[in-house]
Amino acid sequence: MAKNDKINQHILQELTRDGRISNLELAERVGLSPSACLRRVQELERAGVITGYRAVLDRQKLGVGFATYIGVGLGEHTKEAQEAFERAMQAAPEVVECHNITGTIEYLLRVECADLPSYKRFHTDILGTSPYVTAITTYVVMGSPKDLRA
Repeated sequence: MAKNDKINQHILQELTRDGRISNLELAERVGLSPSACLRRVQELERAGVITGYRAVLDRQKLGVGFATYIGVGLGEHTKEAQEAFERAMQAAPEVVECHNITGTIEYLLRVECADLPSYKRFHTDILGTSPYVTAITTYVVMGSPKDLRA
């Protein structure tokens, strides 16, 4: 288990900001020698605190200009219903996040599409054909002044 001290928190903050930072630069930013910094990063990786590194993409440049959050309610609260819904969401490339949540609905999705007609196709052909879905509430993302997702 990796230590959860201020230095490790600072390392994680810097890596979250820039996962491609060199070890030398990271060490300078967190106030460690390069070898001590590398040992800490490797320990965070071994402990599973750092699970991977990702590229942050400009969705607009990839033709994805329409993002929504969708609250989904299921008519049945069985394991079978949840697993079937989750399989359908895994297979849908438009779904970039699928969270099983508590409250008045069962799932919160983040869906990214090219445009409104693309979203309508997803809404009709994917969500609309799921036998367990009984409620769909869509929230269109108009802007993201803070977005720390990698």
